[in-house]
Amino acid sequence: MAEAGTTIRLTMAQALVRHLAAQMIEIDGRRVTLCGGGFAIFGHGNVTCLGEALYRHKDVLPVWRGQNEQSMAMAAVAYAKQQLRRRFMFATASAGPGTTNMLTSAGIAHTNRLPLLMLCGDAYVTRLPDPVLQQVEHFGNPTVSVNDAFKAATRFWDRITHPAQLLQSLPTAIDTLLDPADCGPVFLGLPQDVQGWAFDYPAAFFDERVHRIRRQGPDLAEIADAAQVLKAARRPLLVAGGGVQYSGAVAELTAFAEAHRIPVVETIAGRANLLAGHELNCGPLGVTGSNSANALAAQADVILAVGTRLQDFTTGSWTAFAPEARIVSVNVGRYDASKHRSLPVVGDARLALGLLDQALEGYGAPDAWTAMAADERARWNDYVDQNVRPVTKDGSNRPMSYAQVIGRVNALCDARDRVVTAAGGLPAEVAANWRTKSVGSVDVEFGFSCMGYEIAGGWGARIGQMETEPDKDTIVLVGDGSYLLLNSDIYSSVLTGRKLIVIVCDNGGFAVIDKLQNNTGNASFNNLIRDCALAVEPFAVDFAAHARAMGAQAETVGSLAEFDDAFHRAKAATRTCVIALQVDAHDGWTTEGHTWWEVGTPQVSESERVRDAHARQEAGRARQRVGV
Repeated sequence: MAEAGTTIRLTMAQALVRHLAAQMIEIDGRRVTLCGGGFAIFGHGNVTCLGEALYRHKDVLPVWRGQNEQSMAMAAVAYAKQQLRRRFMFATASAGPGTTNMLTSAGIAHTNRLPLLMLCGDAYVTRLPDPVLQQVEHFGNPTVSVNDAFKAATRFWDRITHPAQLLQSLPTAIDTLLDPADCGPVFLGLPQDVQGWAFDYPAAFFDERVHRIRRQGPDLAEIADAAQVLKAARRPLLVAGGGVQYSGAVAELTAFAEAHRIPVVETIAGRANLLAGHELNCGPLGVTGSNSANALAAQADVILAVGTRLQDFTTGSWTAFAPEARIVSVNVGRYDASKHRSLPVVGDARLALGLLDQALEGYGAPDAWTAMAADERARWNDYVDQNVRPVTKDGSNRPMSYAQVIGRVNALCDARDRVVTAAGGLPAEVAANWRTKSVGSVDVEFGFSCMGYEIAGGWGARIGQMETEPDKDTIVLVGDGSYLLLNSDIYSSVLTGRKLIVIVCDNGGFAVIDKLQNNTGNASFNNLIRDCALAVEPFAVDFAAHARAMGAQAETVGSLAEFDDAFHRAKAATRTCVIALQVDAHDGWTTEGHTWWEVGTPQVSESERVRDAHARQEAGRARQRVGV
């Protein structure tokens, strides 16, 4: 502990880094730095001052150099998710375009309630050299910079205009990153002159501090109200979201479901809460869900939603549940707990489930309901068994599909390997066809549904995984569209020794959006490569050759048998491996398990097919809950 009244003269940047380095957290009996380090691309806006400060602490706060600011921040998001929000990383960019590249990543973190610290250069407070390189000038308001764009996608935003401001702003920012309810991205604008300005900081500002993540106990009156509704339920259903894992409440949720014989269905974010073989695990819910989960949701009279924000893919745009069903929502965030007039239980999932369990002592779901759930579960498992096979029941060959690739990875991977995917068709296919082998082993980024997260997120997840499970693998499933959008962290992973297994499923473009286009009566246009404006004949990218150019081991396979051999080689390898293969763009999709999903369709069109599709879309609205 520093002696009261003593000060240390540091630049603002030095003080920021030194304070970060002093923040600790205990995880599973280990005391580690709260900040796991960061990602940096230096430029004139952050290299001379912030870069100097980071160099002095590089052993405590390791800094990784990415290839793109957006992907660096994505990697930081994936690291935080792999660490269950108990640790975070920072990402720093110079100014101007480097900073704005991170805006998409801020959207991912904000949507998914994940911690991300962005430290970005800003224009000079003195304005003496204005306009400076990369400055976007606002003629009527010189206080505005491109950094203000982050206000819409952050939980905490500040511009440090004086070194003393750090004393209040930085601890508040850290509190936001750790708060279960307000968790999300933090943006600190660091003007280039202020970064280097010195100030006599209290020495106590740099004392080591051990943080603990708050567990907010629920209001007992809310518990009592929820218990009263649940006790009257004849067909209760438990919806398990990602918040169950962040709360560390998987064991409590499982015990609660077992004690009261309540079937469990999962959201995309909560996809790895229960193991696949658990008798009460009735599959994924919603648009990318299962027949089993959606059949139960349609008949349930009480929905107990735990740790989920109930987004439209989970609720089928609010058609998955019966209009008269009561929703009890357990969530640490008041905003999420009260959606669609849910009966809220605002508090930590682990604490709330424990109290609800006591309040429901003696209650169990009727046998007929649990028997129905078991039947639905068995039928869905039979469907998935067939869906991941390369041949039909009559022995006919099926085209290579996402589901088949997912099935092979699922069968061959270690139980503790981590699977990462995002955007396009893969999230739906993973959600439907993956059989969970271990809790928390699946990262499907579908809150912001952000193309490009896959490989960058895999790199960030691998950095976190190496800290505790270096002998396991991070497996990235990515489509050709996302690969072409953002692939440079294959190079990052090779350079840093953070091995990935990247599986590139090439279906010739944006095939899932082509499917949506066709399903709404439209002709294929500008999604599959062959349907775009081209000057040459369409051709397949040699993804393996491209990956090898970035230092990865890579190969292209043409069958599932070849894939199995390639996957075994990738598991045995010590550096990043890429396996590329072509999958069918039209006939290989999982066709079962989908609820209605609201998309805008033209009310007026010259096309009869579009008009018919619009009529079908509107007919699906009949079950939509509106203001109930």
